Amino acid sequence: MGWLEALVLGLVQGLTEFLPISSSAHVSIVGQLFFEGRDPGAAFTAIIQLGTEAAVLVYFWGDVVRIIKQWSLSLVGRVPRDDPDARMGWLVILGSIPIGVLGLVFQDAIETQLRSLWITAAALAGFGLLLAFADATASQRKSLRDLTWRDGVLYGLAQALALIPGVSRSGGTITMGLLLGYRREDAARYAFLLAIPAVVASGGYQLVSELGEGGAGSVDWGPTILATVVSFGVGLAVIAWLLRYISTHTFRPFVYYRLGLALVLVLLLSFGVVDATPVVDPPLAPTTAP
Repeated sequence: MGWLEALVLGLVQGLTEFLPISSSAHVSIVGQLFFEGRDPGAAFTAIIQLGTEAAVLVYFWGDVVRIIKQWSLSLVGRVPRDDPDARMGWLVILGSIPIGVLGLVFQDAIETQLRSLWITAAALAGFGLLLAFADATASQRKSLRDLTWRDGVLYGLAQALALIPGVSRSGGTITMGLLLGYRREDAARYAFLLAIPAVVASGGYQLVSELGEGGAGSVDWGPTILATVVSFGVGLAVIAWLLRYISTHTFRPFVYYRLGLALVLVLLLSFGVVDATPVVDPPLAPTTAP
């Protein structure tokens, strides 16, 4: 991967990670259209997500510190376990379990079969329609202080669907929040907080795996670091914009975008402009015996 490719993909990651339009789908599509038909791969995608997740930590730093503090104090009985911030800590942990378990169980499929662009197109359209339904019917009567253990589990299951490119991590969890009756801003805020453990664990796992191979794995480190830094800066700006936007607007424009992108992707696949199962960049070394 070259420096220009990394710059563009970092920009795409930062722009799309927090919008309910699937960053992994965009990174894969852009990689194919502009960079010799190559998908940058699950490892690259997971690592540069650390940049956008760092943006979440910076933007919500006060909330994160307070939640961790109250959760820790609840363990030793210095604050009640039903304290809202302590409970939020437990709910984030609980909601992170499904994606962690399913990510490990289906790791091979996630890095191979599920990266088919036919699956991505179907997920873009299908979950776009589900987001439209949730946004149109949401009561928006609940805040994060009303978050229950049941809702935390359901949020976690929705986030786990983002293992399929095209679903969108934020889109899946926001859609579940709307279906459960939460306000748009609260659904989005919890989606961002819930993603922290999952993205850090996924990116950290890929990072350790690549370093464990002595740097000879599937990641080109210089461009990957550049993409990660770019995704951080752009992602920070997008978070601030999105939370302001949805306080007075619906998610309808994102639904139209998802449906339009799905249609374009189907046409590109049908006419052979892009491959359904792209070559991963850089190609993995063969595992033949000596």
